[in-house]
Amino acid sequence: MTDVATDPKLTGLEIEDTEPEQIDLRNPELFINRELSMLEFQRRVLQEAWDNGNPLLERLKFIAILGSNLDEFYMVRVSGLKKQIAAGVIDTPADGMTPAEQLAAVRKVAWELMTEARECLCKELLPQLSDSGINILDYEELNTKQKNIADQYFEEVVFPVLTPMAFDPGHPFPHISNLSLNLAVVVEDEDQQEHFARLKMPATLMRLVPIKRSSGGTRKDGTVPFSHSFVWLEQVIAANMDKLFPGMKILEAYPFRLTRDADMAIQELEASDLLETMEQSVRQRRFGSVVRMTITDSMPDHIREILIENLRMDRRDMYVLDEPLGLSNLMSLHSIDRYDLKDHPFKQAIAQQFRQEPPHDGDIFAAIRREDILIHHPYDSFLPVVRFLKQAARDPDVLAIKQTLYRVGGNSPVVSALMDAREHGKQVTVLVELKARFDEESNIEWARMMEKEGVHVIYGLLGLKTHSKILLVVRKEGEHIRRYMHLATGNYNAITAQIYEDIGMFTCDDEIGADATDLFNYLTGYSAKQDYRKLMVAPINYRSKMETLIDREIAHQKENGDGYLIFKMNSLADPPIIRKLYQASQAGVKIDLFIRGICCLRPGIPGVSDNIRVLSIVGRFLEHSRMYYFRNGGDEQIYLGSADLMPRNINRRVEVLFPVQDQRIIRYLRDEVLAIYIDANQKVRQLNPDGTYEFLTPNSGDPLINVQQYLVNVRKKVDL
Repeated sequence: MTDVATDPKLTGLEIEDTEPEQIDLRNPELFINRELSMLEFQRRVLQEAWDNGNPLLERLKFIAILGSNLDEFYMVRVSGLKKQIAAGVIDTPADGMTPAEQLAAVRKVAWELMTEARECLCKELLPQLSDSGINILDYEELNTKQKNIADQYFEEVVFPVLTPMAFDPGHPFPHISNLSLNLAVVVEDEDQQEHFARLKMPATLMRLVPIKRSSGGTRKDGTVPFSHSFVWLEQVIAANMDKLFPGMKILEAYPFRLTRDADMAIQELEASDLLETMEQSVRQRRFGSVVRMTITDSMPDHIREILIENLRMDRRDMYVLDEPLGLSNLMSLHSIDRYDLKDHPFKQAIAQQFRQEPPHDGDIFAAIRREDILIHHPYDSFLPVVRFLKQAARDPDVLAIKQTLYRVGGNSPVVSALMDAREHGKQVTVLVELKARFDEESNIEWARMMEKEGVHVIYGLLGLKTHSKILLVVRKEGEHIRRYMHLATGNYNAITAQIYEDIGMFTCDDEIGADATDLFNYLTGYSAKQDYRKLMVAPINYRSKMETLIDREIAHQKENGDGYLIFKMNSLADPPIIRKLYQASQAGVKIDLFIRGICCLRPGIPGVSDNIRVLSIVGRFLEHSRMYYFRNGGDEQIYLGSADLMPRNINRRVEVLFPVQDQRIIRYLRDEVLAIYIDANQKVRQLNPDGTYEFLTPNSGDPLINVQQYLVNVRKKVDL
């Protein structure tokens, strides 16, 4: 661990001889850069690929995830830095790094990650996959029979799809789309004149071409093949290039892959129709400026110059890497039926309250009236949420359903249930967040479909992204109205609920129901409401409420010496909240932070953050829930919700945090969830003051605790 007394980034604080109240908590050296912290998270993802303790196909999956994450990082974060530099922005974040300084540092770290990922893939994973019967071969390695299979596939499937694009005085340089893999081809005609062409690899075809009939999965007779063989699509095309350029001599063919700016700026105030504007913006995304090009070392300088000049790109954005270019396609191999090379499957639990058997008989409303019900994904099934909606859709006493949708995925049972509710005469209002990054196209399709069925679809508030996860069912019971709610930390997505760690809660609490009604009125109509009974709502009262609760913990510490905070989230980047946590640490409050991704707070600095510990868990499931625990002098409080502690969540999104009120659930979250996070010593990294992470090392004799595996086991036994 770094010695803060000698770390050159921290010595300027002179903290050993400074009283806590005299330390400037705005000092840039107290903050970690957001972009570099995000890349440190990618390093933790890569560590999972190196980990021999993970099954082989799971390790390959982490390589693919890293590739996808870095694609998004360049499309959004790097493009943002380049825009700031181009605009002459001189404002700096809390850490004090200028956009140019950040971009230079990001390029260095990202190149290291891209290089190391290929080292892991080529030196570790591919040889081990081959030993296990999964062969990813180069075209030159194929035997005669295999080459015949690959060539036949080219002629029957690939060739009809390909479109070579020439570049000469009669043909302008072709557009090269975002995330496309291409071949830069040089051919020679019969007059020995050279010509340049670009050939795009069809995204509609498999990047890894199976060269055994059984390589794609289960055989026709139902048995699972042990041996699988694949070859790279771009190599098959390169080997058959003469068929694309008949009468020409193929001189050169070099792969390259492009990443473009895909962060869309929506001028909502000038957009009369947000849906139409989003559709146009999605189409324009593929024309963004180039932010990264990856090539192989074999590409000669004259080809590089053609690409740099015609793409109008910064040559510093060209990265020379070993093949393969583009790692995200490796995810397809995870679908191979080799369960011996994957995590052991587990059966998701169904809470007792939702089991269709006496005494409950499947009546979800009756179960929720008896008590609040917690479901913890992926350990608990998402099915109760779908059943809740389906029952509401056909219950004659249900009058209205209101819901926010952020990312729902394909073939959504949630959307189907909402349309079914409309068919059964319910008043259905759905807020579809069109600005959910990289889910815009899917959300536009769902919005159009629901509108056709008569669902009242709205698209949120100007300037704000609606990120809250809330479902409200209004039901007539006798002479009264009762509101049933599902509130959650994660999306209404049945697929991601199997791999994302999230928490949802069913309740019919009257005050939370009244808050939910006020929230939907705020989203759908005109409301300047500034107070809520029990919910924290961003951007209205989230910041002030969170700061008040931290201040209350400081007061408890000063009075009784028992201040304690446990915050679990995806990211911590908001400078005012970080300063408030520093103040709490200075007062002696013990603080445990579980942060999966970005953390701009530096823990362990004497006089500033020596009472703060930051841990990060990266494992089989994506840690996604947000949980905020306040000891509160023994009267413990827990809030769950959709919001991280980042400026965008607090200031520019509609977010909801909801209180856990049932003492039974509070005890479960404290004793069976948070306690195990604190005790875990597997897949856990601790953040050092200098921004690096170290694995926790169990003490001799300590039991090995993997928090995710523990929760898989415990949810088999616990009903809430």
